Amino acid sequence: MWLQPRGSLVIDPDLLAALWRERHPSAPPVAHTFRTRYADRRVRFHSLPSSKRYPQSGDEYAIVLDRYNTILDELFTDTDVFVVTMDWSDTPTGPPGYSTPRPTLHPGSIRWWTESDQDDPDPEFHTHTRLYADRRRWSHGCADGLLRAVADEALVEVFITDTKLRHIHHPYDGGADVILATPAERDRMRDRHTAWLSSHPAGL
Repeated sequence: MWLQPRGSLVIDPDLLAALWRERHPSAPPVAHTFRTRYADRRVRFHSLPSSKRYPQSGDEYAIVLDRYNTILDELFTDTDVFVVTMDWSDTPTGPPGYSTPRPTLHPGSIRWWTESDQDDPDPEFHTHTRLYADRRRWSHGCADGLLRAVADEALVEVFITDTKLRHIHHPYDGGADVILATPAERDRMRDRHTAWLSSHPAGL
């Protein structure tokens, strides 16, 4: 059961991890893998006209945030969501391997998943991806600080999902991968925003 003391939404990381394993037993919640793992339910939207990757003006940042928020509003308005961010380290509990604005932009998050890659026999090449989550009521613009950092590639592997983990929005510099519950639902969302689609035959 999720608790909500004093107006803040609290996450039990073990329950959230168990829910992910129940809903998505094939692989961990590593956002860059969603594109191929859920290819039959995925659509990619570009975040700027003409497939431009990075915004360079106030007007372009406004377009990026409008496109992100338009899809997020369609998915999540008046519902709770999990917002997930990431860092990595060469040890499970050590400092991040690089500096990002993640702690400042996601201050209420808790660490809920560590995905470790220790295949290399040399420990110096081991990596530990740490995922952090918060739960909030979705409202237009409530993640704009994170989304702007994503657009600048100052943050990567961010995703936003409903509390049943059925719909996933993974923004990144240049666009967003949106995972829907069914191919038909994916098609309906794609058809509402055809101007934002990639011209690439694989939708990249």
